[in-house]
Amino acid sequence: MKFSVTQQKPLWWSLSFTLILVGLIAMFVSWQQFGVPLKPGLDFIGGTRLQFELDCTQPSNCEKPIDLTQVRSVLAELNLADSSIQLLGTQQQAISIRTKPLNVDQRSKLQTVLSQKIGAFTAQKTQIDTVGPTVGRELFTSGLLSLLVAFTGIGVYLSLRFHSDYAVFAIIALFHDIVITLGIFSILGLVLGIEVDSLFVVALLTIAGFSVTDTVVIYDRIRENINLHPAKPIDELVDESVRQSLTRSLNTVFTVLLTMFSLFLFGGETLKNFALALIIGFTMGAYSSIFIASPLLAWWRGLAKVK
Repeated sequence: MKFSVTQQKPLWWSLSFTLILVGLIAMFVSWQQFGVPLKPGLDFIGGTRLQFELDCTQPSNCEKPIDLTQVRSVLAELNLADSSIQLLGTQQQAISIRTKPLNVDQRSKLQTVLSQKIGAFTAQKTQIDTVGPTVGRELFTSGLLSLLVAFTGIGVYLSLRFHSDYAVFAIIALFHDIVITLGIFSILGLVLGIEVDSLFVVALLTIAGFSVTDTVVIYDRIRENINLHPAKPIDELVDESVRQSLTRSLNTVFTVLLTMFSLFLFGGETLKNFALALIIGFTMGAYSSIFIASPLLAWWRGLAKVK
C-alpha cells in the first residue's frame, strides 16, 4: 500500500489541532501568571541577570547541589525576594538569578554574600547582564515588526510564484509551525521556567524561512505533476508529489536537526534555548509541509473542482 497523506488528513489535522490547543491553553495560563503569553527574558522586560557557578577546584566546594533555600534567604535579606531563581546544569552547581536593575555595588554585595553562604564561585563562569526597561520594550517592538515584515514578504513571494490558494495554505502551514513552537515554549516556561529572549525572535524568523522553503519544494512538484497529468484526480497528484519529495525533505530536516542537536548539547547555556526552538520549529516545518499544506491544497482544489 502506497503512502498517502490525503487519505489520512483528518488524523494529521487532529494531531495539529491538539498541539495548537494545548499550546494556546498554556499561553493563556502564562498570560495570567506573567502578563504575556511566554515567560519573558531579561531582553524584553529589563533588569539584571546574574549567573554563578561553584568553583569545583576548591576542596569540598561542589560536594552537593546549590541549596535554593539559602539563596532565597540571601535575596530576602537584600530586599530582592521577588527575584527569579533557576538552577543550571545536571549537577545543579550553577545558578541564574533575574532581578530588578542593580548597580555595581549591589551586584558585588549580592555575589559576596552568596559566595559566603553557598560556596566560592569561579570567575570564568560568572555572567552579569543588565538591560533597561526602555531597551527591553524596543527589542520587543523590533522583534514583532521583524516577524510582521517577514510574513508579509513571504506572502507576497508565494502569491507571485504560485496561485493564491498555494500561498494561503503555505502561510497557514507557517503559522501552524510558529504557533506550536510558541505553545511548547509557553509550556516550558510554566513547567521549567524557560524564558524567551531576542534570540528566540531570530529562531522564529529562521523557522519561517525553513518552513516556507520545504513547502515550496513540494508545491513545485505538485504544480509540475498537475501540468504533466491534468486528467488525474488532485488527491492522487498530491500524494504522488509528496512521495517524490519525501526523501529529499526528510534528508534535509535530518541533516539540519543533527546540527541543531549538536548546538543544543554543546553550544552552551546562551544558545541552548535558541537551538531548542529551531529543533521544534524545523520538525514542525517538515511535518506541516507534508501533512498540512499538501492535504489542504488537495482538499480545497477537490472542493472547488479545479486544478
